[in-house]
Amino acid sequence: MRMADQHKTEPWLRGTLTDMPVVHRAVLHALQLAAEDLVKWCRDLNREELNTAPGGAANVAFHVRHIARSIDRLLTYAEGRQLADEQMVKLKDEAQENAVAQAVFDELRDGMKDAERRVRALQECDLEQARTVGRRSLPTTVGGLLVHIAEHTQRHVGQAITTAKIVRSIRQAGLRTGPKAGS
Repeated sequence: MRMADQHKTEPWLRGTLTDMPVVHRAVLHALQLAAEDLVKWCRDLNREELNTAPGGAANVAFHVRHIARSIDRLLTYAEGRQLADEQMVKLKDEAQENAVAQAVFDELRDGMKDAERRVRALQECDLEQARTVGRRSLPTTVGGLLVHIAEHTQRHVGQAITTAKIVRSIRQAGLRTGPKAGS
């Protein structure tokens, strides 16, 4: 398949990652699609647009940060560990305003690379192996966490793209934007 054709075809239809078990492969394909879609629809937003919260909705920067950081947290649980203090600090910092596109998208890229490495490391894990999530130790499994990573990521990608389209339309209409626009 030619490179130009690859980006027209979703990752799960490219015949890649065939060395991976099906669930792990599906998760990685979902993450690849997420990263590609975020770059396609959100990367060119200026700083003001990236931080605009139309109608009180979360801004695009939040969604991109949250995707990278939530994947990290969920993989920590899948690995059978609890969150580190640094992860908790980053969780509280996801909604900060004044994000810079380069930093946000660098974090996404690095997070996706790390996620691929960590998902690959979970290949030998029994997907039914019990895991717990959060302070309340809510029950799940390795497989449950992997599937949730894929669906949770895609949910936030959709929200980020929708918000990006809204802030672009605000700009094109010549309306005021900014972190609190529409509030």
